[in-house]
Amino acid sequence: MVSWNTSLIRQYGGPGPRYTSYPPATSFHAGVSEDDFWLALDEGNVMRRPLSLYMHIPFCDSVCYYCACNRIVTANKARGAEYLQLLKQEIKRKATRVDKRRPVTQMHWGGGTPTFLDDGQLTELVYDLARHFNLRDDDRSDYAIEIDPRTVDQSRLGLLRGLGFNRVSLGVQDLDPRVQKAVNRIQPYELIRDTMAWSRDFGFRSINTDLIYGLPWQSESSLARTLEQLLALRPDRISLYNYAHLPSRFKIQRQIQERALPGPEEKLRMLTRAGKMLQEHGYRYIGMDHFALENDSLSVAQNNGLLHRNFQGYTLHGDADLLGLGVSAISQLGSLYAQNHKALSDWAGDLVQRRLPIEKGFMLNRDDQIRRALIIQLLCDLSVDMSVFSDTWGINFSEYFVDALSEWVAFEAQGLVAVNNNRLQITESGRLVSRALVMPFDRYTSRQQQARFSRII
Repeated sequence: MVSWNTSLIRQYGGPGPRYTSYPPATSFHAGVSEDDFWLALDEGNVMRRPLSLYMHIPFCDSVCYYCACNRIVTANKARGAEYLQLLKQEIKRKATRVDKRRPVTQMHWGGGTPTFLDDGQLTELVYDLARHFNLRDDDRSDYAIEIDPRTVDQSRLGLLRGLGFNRVSLGVQDLDPRVQKAVNRIQPYELIRDTMAWSRDFGFRSINTDLIYGLPWQSESSLARTLEQLLALRPDRISLYNYAHLPSRFKIQRQIQERALPGPEEKLRMLTRAGKMLQEHGYRYIGMDHFALENDSLSVAQNNGLLHRNFQGYTLHGDADLLGLGVSAISQLGSLYAQNHKALSDWAGDLVQRRLPIEKGFMLNRDDQIRRALIIQLLCDLSVDMSVFSDTWGINFSEYFVDALSEWVAFEAQGLVAVNNNRLQITESGRLVSRALVMPFDRYTSRQQQARFSRII
């Protein structure tokens, strides 16, 4: 079990990349073209890689004051219909070049609030995807959707299950009424309880819940009460995110009273108590804010060395090309990252002009690919056999990473890592700050650049 060491968090818990990509998205630039995208997509066809689809639905009925997502708050449901027609254009344009034999082994709908769309629109979008891509109907793939519990009822969950979704992710954030009022997200415990019960009744095989610590009026004891209530419902996965208060970047956060925010030491107590509670109740710390029951597929994959990371976080589908669809969505096709426009007008304008709505991206060179493979393996498997890695990439590991390994000497002295028998290992003590431990292998994130990121923990 991970030791929730407060002094370690103070030392290594500063800003750093989340490594949903390497290089981090802060390195993306405008030099990625349509030709780059099509070439990368064609390469995936040749390699017969499976597909992972990410759909971004940016709309929300109401605003949550903590939110830093790319979302559009509106009560005008007609905007969903307009967006859907443009999204279908992007789907058709990209799918035209996809080998139809490539199965979609993973799909994730995020936002915003995907369930902003009405039942007819949800059905229309799934059917359109099925017309253009090889969606599997055997329920063996991972098809997930993020839901705002306030936007679904029993019948809507039944519809989603019938459309092929087998995983749901619920935004819980906190169950304390005072906290919910302060962030403008009122959703009683009974609503969360019923939504989870209905999801289980319909046979969703995994339920994820999101929590945030550091919100206004939260405390160590109030978060513990929220966790006690949530743990009684036994979700398969729990994500525990650190709230980053950045009102200069995210204007809506100015609605939050800064005097109501817990201080750094209180947040630290909240995190360590929550981490201990989750482990005591049978949840494995996967890494980077994510916990899962020991029999959950993420835990099993980590034990078997099959875990991976991409823009959807931890995943079992590291062999798949990720195709992003919708405003701000990111594609990862082999060695190419390509992000759609973040502004709805720019995204829509490109589609109307029959252009791919690419705003920026990154083409990895060989060094980037080597470092990406190493960083992901360390974060997911927590160990790397240097001989195997050297043979795979045709390098001398010790020479190639000589500078990074010199920094690992200090980590090893603290018991955070072990270097022996030609193997790099992140220890149980080091798992808590694994993002800091892999940063020496990152040639894009200097000490000066770290401040651009949120805190590691």
